[in-house]
Amino acid sequence: MEFYKYTGLGNDFIIMDNINNDVEMDGELAKKLCDRHFGIGADGLVLASPSKTCDIRMEIYNSDGSIAEMCGNASRCFAKFVYEKKLVTKEKFNIETLAGVIEPSLQIEDGQVKYVTVDMGEPRFHSREIPFSLDMDRVVDYPIHVDGKEYRITSMFMGVPHTVIFTDQISDEYVKEIGRKIEISDYFPRKTNVNFVSVLSRKEIIIRTWERGAGYTLACGTGSCASVVAGILTDRLDENVLVHLRGGDLNIEWKGDNVLMTGEALEVFKGNIS
Repeated sequence: MEFYKYTGLGNDFIIMDNINNDVEMDGELAKKLCDRHFGIGADGLVLASPSKTCDIRMEIYNSDGSIAEMCGNASRCFAKFVYEKKLVTKEKFNIETLAGVIEPSLQIEDGQVKYVTVDMGEPRFHSREIPFSLDMDRVVDYPIHVDGKEYRITSMFMGVPHTVIFTDQISDEYVKEIGRKIEISDYFPRKTNVNFVSVLSRKEIIIRTWERGAGYTLACGTGSCASVVAGILTDRLDENVLVHLRGGDLNIEWKGDNVLMTGEALEVFKGNIS
């Protein structure tokens, strides 16, 4: 099996060309390939497959073998991959995902994709769509109690379930400990990604993310989008924000409709695995 390894700000993915539907993939195999000791090693595995409704389809497996509806960093890596491998020839195209259609726009320099701006669609707020265990129109600055402690959260569906906590406690140890507990708490029937956000100004934040199905990650694109939306909803942030992640920076813009995410993606290496 031929594969390519890509990274979006340290959030890394195995990408395979499945345009002829000849890759036989399932959760167990994806988990083995993502294993960093016995496989290739990655936060997730992505297939570039044909679509009946869009230019191309993106199929995503988390490193634990579960299926992800969407992933922001993967979408930038995927857009760069399909353009540079000539699976798609347009600089603006649409991608079918389990979370709906997303539309990347490519900034090309010397024939290579330098930056990718992805239209991530609209965040969805009703508790049924996240899903969140209580019936609410919006879960904004809401207190939950996990393991005897209170956390004020803002949650939404941003392609996948996301929960945002504004705090200056963003150490790796804290994110791993608390993120894991909130991810699997009874409040979230399908689990949730958990973003810990430190606000530097109305135009700049730092994010650390505990990712559902993958654990602590160096970067999260959908988490960055959700965090900026949450900051705007709680009047902490303006509509255009620079997001600092462990692996680098993203620009996120939200004016009340679709969220736009701009950042880099890099091809690291390619190979074959049997």
